[in-house]
Amino acid sequence: MANRHLVWVSLIVITGVWSPYNSARATDLLMPEQFLQFDASSKETIDYAVLTLWLRSAVVDLGRSDRGKAAHTQASIGTRIKPKFNRSTIYEGNRVFFEALEDNEDSRQLLRDIRKRLEQLPDAAPLNTFSRTEQLAYWLNLYNFTLLDEIASVYPIRDLTDLMAGDDSVLSRKLLRVSGIDLSLNDIQFTILKNNYDNNPLVIYGLYQGIIGGPNIRRGAYTGANVYSALADNAKEFINSNRGTSGRGERAATFNVSSFYARNESYFPDFAEDLSAHLLKYIEGPEVDQLRAASTLNPSINDWTVTDLFGTYPEVRNGVATNPAALLGALTSTSPASVSGRSASLARNAARSSKHGPEAFRHLMILNAKWIEANKKRSTVTVDDLEDGTAPE
Repeated sequence: MANRHLVWVSLIVITGVWSPYNSARATDLLMPEQFLQFDASSKETIDYAVLTLWLRSAVVDLGRSDRGKAAHTQASIGTRIKPKFNRSTIYEGNRVFFEALEDNEDSRQLLRDIRKRLEQLPDAAPLNTFSRTEQLAYWLNLYNFTLLDEIASVYPIRDLTDLMAGDDSVLSRKLLRVSGIDLSLNDIQFTILKNNYDNNPLVIYGLYQGIIGGPNIRRGAYTGANVYSALADNAKEFINSNRGTSGRGERAATFNVSSFYARNESYFPDFAEDLSAHLLKYIEGPEVDQLRAASTLNPSINDWTVTDLFGTYPEVRNGVATNPAALLGALTSTSPASVSGRSASLARNAARSSKHGPEAFRHLMILNAKWIEANKKRSTVTVDDLEDGTAPE
């Protein structure tokens, strides 16, 4: 990388009046004083047990990418129609069982309740009583559950380009009111997180985008204890997948990266040099030498497909699996101004939710079996292993 100038190729694809790379990077939010304050010595923590239980009931872990491609599709008997998907990314990235929420109002209400409890938490336990690390976990969880709820409200939808990109995207709308301040998801990402965490690019890997072409949603909530380790794990998974990077051979002048990085270019002030240096911290395999040899980074990798479970199996519709007893350990804080006591209503909603149907389980097992086999030769870190709260070297 030394003595070489990397060039960033900006691909502006104009469709109508917007481009996928034009999502707002600057927001109209002036940083509120209450979001700047923190207590570095605070030992107070937030318990996200109910979030983790929801995620473990609804998120399927497809494991690490093996950089392979899916086989070409064939039309079913009696039709010339073939399902269309990106062969490089179709089996990558964790999936959410959005299908289960579509016709299950009880499960939808549970998700809404979790989002609302997160939004209201600072009213009972002000954020300035927590450490900066504890606050980071809070903002990531709030962002992700808000977006989960927004996607569930418009599902079934396969392509999220219109929802997620452009000046009128779901990310730019003032969807939240936290501590009396109206916030958009872009406000959280590009004002609060950028200012409070020194423009650390690891933060972007904790922001679920709802699409296969974005970072993973994890099967557990972020906590103050695991947040930096979990973010580093997400970064490593994404960068070493076809969704994140793709080389063109050892002598190719261009190295392809996800358009996700172009949409987050403000986290990489000298885009090509800073992004290349960042990727080299986590990238593995032959792509290391390919990245080092390239003179151009091309943000051309896209997959705007929603991260639902079945994809080409839309006929399967079953209820989301939940554990009502376990959900009693709901969102609480060890702050003196606790927000405990609200778990009972969440658990009652969960108790009315049904289990996965047999068709769902069969498809889920096929997906998991594929990735269990692929990962036998790899070391896969799960959220259960991430307890020290610091990013690995």
